[in-house]
Amino acid sequence: MISVVIPVFNEEESLVELHRDIVRNIKNLDTNYEVIFVDDGSTDNSLEILKETATKDKKVKVYSFRKNQGKAEALTFGFEKAKGDYIVTLDADLQDNPLEIPHIIAKLKEGYDHVSGWRMNRKDKGAKRIFSRLFNSSVSFIFGFKLHDYNCGLKGYTKESAISLRLYGGLHRFIPLLLHQEGFRVCEIPVSHSERRYGKSKFGISKVWKDLPDMFTMIFLIKYGKRPLHFFGYVGGVIIVIGFFVLTYLVILHFEGRVIGRRPLLLLGMLLMLGGIQVFFTGFLADLIINTSHKQNKKFLLKYSSTDQ
Repeated sequence: MISVVIPVFNEEESLVELHRDIVRNIKNLDTNYEVIFVDDGSTDNSLEILKETATKDKKVKVYSFRKNQGKAEALTFGFEKAKGDYIVTLDADLQDNPLEIPHIIAKLKEGYDHVSGWRMNRKDKGAKRIFSRLFNSSVSFIFGFKLHDYNCGLKGYTKESAISLRLYGGLHRFIPLLLHQEGFRVCEIPVSHSERRYGKSKFGISKVWKDLPDMFTMIFLIKYGKRPLHFFGYVGGVIIVIGFFVLTYLVILHFEGRVIGRRPLLLLGMLLMLGGIQVFFTGFLADLIINTSHKQNKKFLLKYSSTDQ
């Protein structure tokens, strides 16, 4: 069975055509399927159109958030509701072509756990393409996992890889990287891309600034998510060492007979020592929390088990 998951936010003009194109292309696969629309708190008539579509097509399922939660949360919810062995996601603005669904499914059947689309001939405006290229290059360089297009909405998943994701905030932009880090087989294929015909793009300059904290989140999650003391301990240790040298310098001055009680450097040295100790113990507490949580919710992602045969 194939599940198609589509996050929707204010895309009323494109939904009827999108549903028609999905059904036309997925029927060629000659398999059972479902189409899941997750309305992310739309303020236009998107939900009413989806309700009407669901009454006409019993393979369509519609879920609607009370308010806008974000694309990451909509995808996570859709993955939880999906029943298919293979899951395909695409955006609701008709820029992702449902014609690519059979190609993605074919690639998944070759043994890949995740197939990410590459909008080789992207039809977006110049600024959006430039920022996207910078983002993809930065992620590939920082994490050493090269893809041309991390944030393409057209993606394919096995059920196991999809439900392993717990997305929030802007982490949907890093899905291929997250799955690669968990040991899943990830590949990229070129897909067609169309110009936006209806509505307004959700892209804005503010999203560029949102990518920066998401990047730091990914760095921390991947490198230190399971060992936070390594990060906080290093930072805290550096601060403590600087504070120690500052106070040592003041002690030497004191024994030379100089007055140090009114020096701002004394206050700085004390703040550095106290701050460094606090940062260190923050990491220590985070390590304890993760260790306790790991013991309670221990879960392993197995590639193979003889007991399943």
